[in-house]
Amino acid sequence: MNPNFPYIEISIQDQLLRLFKADAVVEYSISTSALGPGQQKNSNQTPLGWHVLRAKIGHNAPLNSVFVGRRLSGEIYSSQLADQFPSRDWILTRILWLSGCEVGRNRLKNVDTMQRFIYIHGTPDTEPMGEAKSHGCIRMRNKDVVELFDVIAVGTPIWLQESTFARISCRSV
Repeated sequence: MNPNFPYIEISIQDQLLRLFKADAVVEYSISTSALGPGQQKNSNQTPLGWHVLRAKIGHNAPLNSVFVGRRLSGEIYSSQLADQFPSRDWILTRILWLSGCEVGRNRLKNVDTMQRFIYIHGTPDTEPMGEAKSHGCIRMRNKDVVELFDVIAVGTPIWLQESTFARISCRSV
C-alpha cells in the first residue's frame, strides 16, 4: 500500500503513533494493549496490519467527555467519577474507530478489528503513556487525540506494527 497524506503508523514496541502529513511528521506517545498484539475476537489485544479510519466520533465534545457504547454519556471524567466506577475502561474526548483491510488477518470472522470495537481514543490524564496498559485499543492523551481527530479524515490509512520504528527526526508530543 502506498498511502497518500496524511497517514498513520503505530509501533507497539515503541508505544508511539506517527502522523505523516505532506509537510511534517508528528509523533505521539500512546498506550496499546497490556496483553500485546493479537487479532482474535475477545482477546483484548491490539490488532496488527493495515487498517483505515472507519468513523470519527465526538466532534466538538469537551475534553474528558465520557463515551459508553460510542455515545456521549453526559458525564465529564473526574477523580470522583473514577472512584464511583473503578472498573470502567474510560473512553474519553474522541473516538477514531478502526476497520481492518486484510481479510483473514484483521477483517471478517473472528479477527475483525471493526467488530472488536478497536479505537484510538482519549484516556484519563492519570493513565501512563508509553506503556502497554490498554484493553486492546490505542489510548492517547486527550489533547493529542483532539489534534489528531482534527487533521485526519475517514478513510485515512493506518499501519499497526509490532516492531520498532526506524528512527527519524520528528516533533514529539
